[in-house]
Amino acid sequence: MDLKQLKAVAKAMVGNSKGILAADESGGTIKKRFDTIDTESTEENRRRYREMLFTTPGAADYIGGVILFDETIRQKTSDGVPFPKYLADLGIVPGIKVDKGAHDLAGFTGEKITEGLDGLAARMAEYYDLGARFAKWRAVINIGKNIPSDFCLRANAHALARYAAICQQANIVPIVEPEVIMDGDHSIERCEEVTDQALDHLFAELAAHKVALEGIVLKPNMVISGTDASNRAGPQEVADATLRCLKAHVPAEVPGIAFLSGGQSSEEATEHLSLMNAAGKLPWELSFSYGRALQAASLDAWRGKEANYKAGQEAFIKRAKLNSLAHQGKYESSMEAAA
Repeated sequence: MDLKQLKAVAKAMVGNSKGILAADESGGTIKKRFDTIDTESTEENRRRYREMLFTTPGAADYIGGVILFDETIRQKTSDGVPFPKYLADLGIVPGIKVDKGAHDLAGFTGEKITEGLDGLAARMAEYYDLGARFAKWRAVINIGKNIPSDFCLRANAHALARYAAICQQANIVPIVEPEVIMDGDHSIERCEEVTDQALDHLFAELAAHKVALEGIVLKPNMVISGTDASNRAGPQEVADATLRCLKAHVPAEVPGIAFLSGGQSSEEATEHLSLMNAAGKLPWELSFSYGRALQAASLDAWRGKEANYKAGQEAFIKRAKLNSLAHQGKYESSMEAAA
């Protein structure tokens, strides 16, 4: 393990007011996204859409890393340049999603466990050769009646730690993503309680697996009310609760925290991030690793039509710039119209 290299990559991903574009949608997920714009999810349409995002002029000013899917890391630009090389030449770190998705946790109704550890070391070596310098693994933690169980939290933390150790052995920075799902009618207090527990288990397992915290990026949920909660917390409450949770459970050695947007609107995700960064000096970079919150406007502008290619790029760079400002604590909602 080359810790110096891992630290440098982690800094490049989330330092200098930059964040991460999550462009690692599975085939099923991107089909759902394309269905909303009446576009067929063919390999070429998927390639062209990702190319539109990656080749956006100025993207490297705001994006430090891109998470790719297995199909995407093997694709090329229209000029024949492999996507990982194209991104790396811009100074954007290429990454790869390596988990095999969340599946039902046997014996625990309503709970999930993420699979994909079998053969992971060999896949890491291949992905490194393809250009990946970081990876992502997502654990899914549902909130509901009597869940999550302590066993579910421990099982997912254990899998995340095993994955992270395998990554670092391959000189690949692990993005460690314990996502407490936003779906449900739970309060912000319940979300904070579960996030506290998930992070406690996670860092205990990372320590047990001898994972170097200086060479990871944490990708947590924000502490936020459930989507169906009757009295949803406001932006400042979300920022305060999230910072309280992170300060209590995330060691200072972690170089960066890159939030998932997880069901928030693009504007909500940006505002919450900015409020946290405006709160004062923090021990870690507080950044973003957004999928829909960076892509939704761009996808809607593009709509699968070549004539809209430039419009799609303009929509993407706007959101990238606003989230970079949020990383600095300088975003204001009035910028939405002006940007």
